[in-house]
Amino acid sequence: MKEKTIDYLLRTTWLAVQKMYNEEAAKFDATMAIAFTLLSIDPVNGTPSTALGPKMGMEATSLSRILKNMEQRGVIERKPNPQDGRGVLIHLTDFGREKREYSRERVLTFNNAIRNEVSEEKMNHFYEVAEIINEMVSNKKIYNQKEDILKK
Repeated sequence: MKEKTIDYLLRTTWLAVQKMYNEEAAKFDATMAIAFTLLSIDPVNGTPSTALGPKMGMEATSLSRILKNMEQRGVIERKPNPQDGRGVLIHLTDFGREKREYSRERVLTFNNAIRNEVSEEKMNHFYEVAEIINEMVSNKKIYNQKEDILKK
């Protein structure tokens, strides 16, 4: 058997998880993106719209579409930010809090199912490797952009 690359394993695993979450969300006329957004919004104080994209690792244009869709579904509402007159806070509606709780339960069910199958030691190694990958990618330790520019 050919050795699978780290990239391949990350990508295919994430696609399988994404498909699983989208199938669950579809049962309630939602998507994984909506569920992820619900979980990223502070259920008590709301979240500034400008903080939501970076918190989720999303581009503003993609997030705008999701927020518009969520507003149309009645799970969020936009309110002026009292601390910043130019800003907007995204708040969950009562219906949005219900959907958020459902999303939270699904994430915890997934986590518990995996933890029941994988030893604590292996989970610790998994987290350690994931943190190293994130740190290396975030700090551009894999591809040096200056070197790449000079090669062109």
